[in-house]
Amino acid sequence: MHRTRTPLLVWFWGAYLVTTHTPGLSAVQFQRQLGIKRYETAFQVLHKLRAAMVRPGRDRIGTDGWHVEVDETYVGGRTRGEGRGTTHKVLVAGAVEARVLAKPRRKGDRQLYAGRLRLALVPSREKSTLEGFVQASVEKGSTVVTDAWTGYGGLTALGYEHHPITIGGDQSRTDESLPMIHLVFSNLKAWLLGTHHSVSRRHLPAYLNEFVFRFNRRFYPMTAVVSVLGIGMRTTGPTKEALYNGRWKHPGTPGENIGVSSG
Repeated sequence: MHRTRTPLLVWFWGAYLVTTHTPGLSAVQFQRQLGIKRYETAFQVLHKLRAAMVRPGRDRIGTDGWHVEVDETYVGGRTRGEGRGTTHKVLVAGAVEARVLAKPRRKGDRQLYAGRLRLALVPSREKSTLEGFVQASVEKGSTVVTDAWTGYGGLTALGYEHHPITIGGDQSRTDESLPMIHLVFSNLKAWLLGTHHSVSRRHLPAYLNEFVFRFNRRFYPMTAVVSVLGIGMRTTGPTKEALYNGRWKHPGTPGENIGVSSG
């Protein structure tokens, strides 16, 4: 908000809407809701708020008896006007705690729910990349469940209790073996498509940060407003120039802070 020309009331209302509205807001919706004259202003305010959704020095997930599901997925699809079959998919890695309900709905059931989440844009499925994501996101000593991809083969040596699952090409078995992270990926893709319609690779880390921020606070959304304003006091947001010329690197951008998404 430093030297902003946008009224503070708009900033506070914006922080409230973007943190508590479950499906989030696109820049067009944000502009309309708050009566902002220029789309570029709404776009910049949103990205400054997203920069405040990454808590500096936040803990890694895991431990406390929960196991962590880790996997990766491709985000994006065909682009019109660029030839048949042309795609612009990018790779997103995810890690989520699979927690057990203390009081299941039915006696004797072992029902899981998703705990804290981490997402990051990653350049490849190579061993060094995926292991780097896990090290940045998951506390050592945690139980980590993955598929049998060789990129996760060194996790035991890195101090994790690794449980690889051989799945093959059966998608139903994949969803059954890693239910929480696949549910997260499904919701993420639906959100990007439904709310934002399309997101550029350059800014995708910021949208991942927003998704993780709201996901991790979904049980107490009203405290999210205080969180984003508090974090914003300790972080620096992008300038308009840096945002548009590509010099601003969102947290979680490959080559910057692989594996760092949000608190």
